[in-house]
Amino acid sequence: MNIPCKVCEKRRAKRSCPGVGGDICPVCCGTEREVTIDCPLDCAYLIEARQHDRPPEIDPASIPNQDIRVSEDFVRAQEHLFLWLGLALTRAMMEGQAVDADAREAIEALIRTYRTRDSGLIYETRPTNPYAAAIQDALKDSVEELSKRIAEASGVHSLKDSDVLNILVFFQRLEYQYNNGRRRGRAFLSMLAETFRAAPEPSVTA
Repeated sequence: MNIPCKVCEKRRAKRSCPGVGGDICPVCCGTEREVTIDCPLDCAYLIEARQHDRPPEIDPASIPNQDIRVSEDFVRAQEHLFLWLGLALTRAMMEGQAVDADAREAIEALIRTYRTRDSGLIYETRPTNPYAAAIQDALKDSVEELSKRIAEASGVHSLKDSDVLNILVFFQRLEYQYNNGRRRGRAFLSMLAETFRAAPEPSVTA
């Protein structure tokens, strides 16, 4: 029995699509994946497509905050902060069903906030996008919790705003690197999930 594709209703459906709750054709799977279809991260066809996706071409001039230098040595030295924020970002995106564009907006808003702090001003940039705002709130709460734990462990507040800013910029650059340009794309989230979802909560020592 020939079952028509649930998306185009013309071609023959050959694969089950959890994103539409039905069967679709390979053409629609390829063209509508993460564009009009919200694809679960564990979809076998999405995972296979990730392995063959070409890295997006990025104009270096389009990447913001180029004046901030973040070296690999710095990230290694701030591994606890990197892991802590990475876990918070992954969980916020997963729980809020956010896409990569939401993460980009949230991270950019938080970077702007920290940059104003660095200049001596206190001004919070907040996204109007509710998905991005929820991610921003989760990251802010995570930073506050880490600051509290460091203070309890060491007796002093040793989490620097400049360190948080640099790690946020590092995540921003990762998002630009992995974002596949699809409207509902979550290639960046896939990378985060693979890296952080099973990672233990980093310990805080004095």
